[in-house]
Amino acid sequence: MKSNSAPGFKKHPGHRITTGPAGVRVQVTFKGEVIADTRDAIRMDEAMEGSTVAPAVYYLPRKDVKMDRLARTGHHTHCPFKGEASYFSLANGPENAAWSYEQPYDEMLAIKERLAFYPDRVDAITTSEADAEM
Repeated sequence: MKSNSAPGFKKHPGHRITTGPAGVRVQVTFKGEVIADTRDAIRMDEAMEGSTVAPAVYYLPRKDVKMDRLARTGHHTHCPFKGEASYFSLANGPENAAWSYEQPYDEMLAIKERLAFYPDRVDAITTSEADAEM
């Protein structure tokens, strides 16, 4: 028995979340500046009984994000599948542009302390072949 198991999976057994290495280079840009650049992203896909719930989300390691361009906010949300999310705003930019599950449920440990960005709060989130030159 897991000590920090997600309650959402028991309540909604048809909900599926898959995570794994993205296998692509992921870059996040804002106002023309590269805020994040990694080959070590985790891709998350969510489906409910075979139908996609949301577009794929890329969770990026903090070491590959310009953390000095982000400021933690007091905003938090809760997901019954992932846990409690903390939020970050971009300096001189939109509030709550990125989020992180710092203590996710056991099933989601692959995204622990990684950051994901809202596509509509940055210029772009782009992917390219992982072996591209950095």
